[in-house]
Amino acid sequence: MAKTLDKLDVVTVGVGWTGGIIAAECAKAGMKVRGLERGKDRSTADFAMIHDEYRYAQRYELMQDLSKETVTFRNHRKMRALPMRQMGSFLLGEGLGGSGTHWNGMTYRFLPYDFEIKTETDNKYGKDKLSSDYLLQDWGVTYDEMEPYFDTFEKTLGLSGEDTNPFWGKRSSDFPTPPLKKTPILKKFENATKDLGFHPYMVPSANLSEAYENPDGSKLNACQYCGFCERFGCEYGAKATPEVTVVPAAKRTGNYDVTFNANVVEVLKQGDKTTGVLYIDTITGEEFIQPADVVVLTSYMLNNAKLLMVSDIGEQYDPGTGKGTLGKNYCYQLGPGSIGFFDEQMNTFMGAGALGMTIDDFNGDNFDHANLDFIHGSSISIVQGGNRPIGSNPISEDIPLWGAEFKKASIENYTRTLSVFGQGATMPHKENFLSLDSTYKDKYGVPLMQLTYNFTEQDRNLHKFITQKTGDIIENMGAKKTLSGGPLGDYDIVPYQSTHNTGGTTMGNDPNTSVVNTYMQHWDMQNLFVVSAGNFAHNSGYNPTATVGALAYRTAEGIQKYRTQGGSLV
Repeated sequence: MAKTLDKLDVVTVGVGWTGGIIAAECAKAGMKVRGLERGKDRSTADFAMIHDEYRYAQRYELMQDLSKETVTFRNHRKMRALPMRQMGSFLLGEGLGGSGTHWNGMTYRFLPYDFEIKTETDNKYGKDKLSSDYLLQDWGVTYDEMEPYFDTFEKTLGLSGEDTNPFWGKRSSDFPTPPLKKTPILKKFENATKDLGFHPYMVPSANLSEAYENPDGSKLNACQYCGFCERFGCEYGAKATPEVTVVPAAKRTGNYDVTFNANVVEVLKQGDKTTGVLYIDTITGEEFIQPADVVVLTSYMLNNAKLLMVSDIGEQYDPGTGKGTLGKNYCYQLGPGSIGFFDEQMNTFMGAGALGMTIDDFNGDNFDHANLDFIHGSSISIVQGGNRPIGSNPISEDIPLWGAEFKKASIENYTRTLSVFGQGATMPHKENFLSLDSTYKDKYGVPLMQLTYNFTEQDRNLHKFITQKTGDIIENMGAKKTLSGGPLGDYDIVPYQSTHNTGGTTMGNDPNTSVVNTYMQHWDMQNLFVVSAGNFAHNSGYNPTATVGALAYRTAEGIQKYRTQGGSLV
């Protein structure tokens, strides 16, 4: 028998970036808020002396325990879906801060084109630029409407950058802190891309260039360029993460607390409203009901969609009929790139997760697609993240994968190899979607999330185009040998690619094509809000975090409006 707790104003499911932002904004407005986090508590003190590559980068200490919950995967509907037994293509976070703890810190705003992609594409190239199998749709908001929320998020982070990119949307204010150091490696990229006529700029970085106090009074330190960002927590508090920014801000109000080891298994409902959530204490196995006036799903996008599905909220997408919205528009990201082998040694072992330079000349609709067989594009970057020795074995194709020759080449190339890579946008396709698995369940008896996904012809054409561009850049940087990625085959969930999963709980102006409205309020339940990268109608050529953060601030505003006026906000 589940124990019913005292009712709260707001409960969030998950305490990462979105959960922390919602908590801070609602708690500052006087609401009583509780975060339910299925992982454990942690702080910068817990990250002291954790530069253990094997434990954290290879054995995924900060990630979700897949023996308790995972996803099943198949490339198409006729294929048998099987569970992902170890982390691979993407890394699911768990614990306070979620994936916001172990991220790299690359923090781009999506382009104005992204938010109105269907309208912009149809107007410029015609409605038949992509086949009807691609489920292209606008987001229901414009970049200009989102700009204030981007601005707020960047000031919360203390984002380090420079406004020198001619392709960005207009900004209402400059970056809070200057860009990171422009190292000799980055200057090599800068000179090569400028020589090719492109427009390089420093990556907007949540690894801060200098000490900073944000508007909520949270303090961050300056990056030490230790090279242990991605897959690691920052022991120095120099990487903007939820546990050093928004979560402390929420706690300082006295209106917020977090319950750890609380795995939510169902959103409870009555009529057109939620009444709260049911969760299981992962240590004791006890069940609890947490009533709340407003429920906000703020966990990773896969789990947000799963909770709606198991709670029977919304209509599951059916690829056969095209009906339903829940689980539709799942997208991932492409990783075209090239490796260059150089004669001179370079400092590849120090850096930061977002210490890099980017060009957007082939991103979004910044170049003419009239005679191309794809839309959108890719940012192209070099990042000096600090190559760690276990995961860094750059060798050419003629070197064996073991033995004395492999070891010699690995040591030789460790400080003589650079990579230029793209983050390619992917478009939603009718056969790429999320659903509940009919065979496998998690430790708590809840069906696993099933991922049906494969790359499309649009993806393969874009991948080939961007791969060539990365090869041109690395050659112009002076590489003695260039090794570019091959043609894009079927999607494989085993090798790591990016933790940039999107879609499944899309936002929009029409309940027939979206799960939530433009305040992330569920169309069917007025006191239920759902916010994550799952709201994206498609994926872009950038890291998703800035757009997720901006959506969270917009959601917080929507919750406060709902508390005042009730009903649907649009």
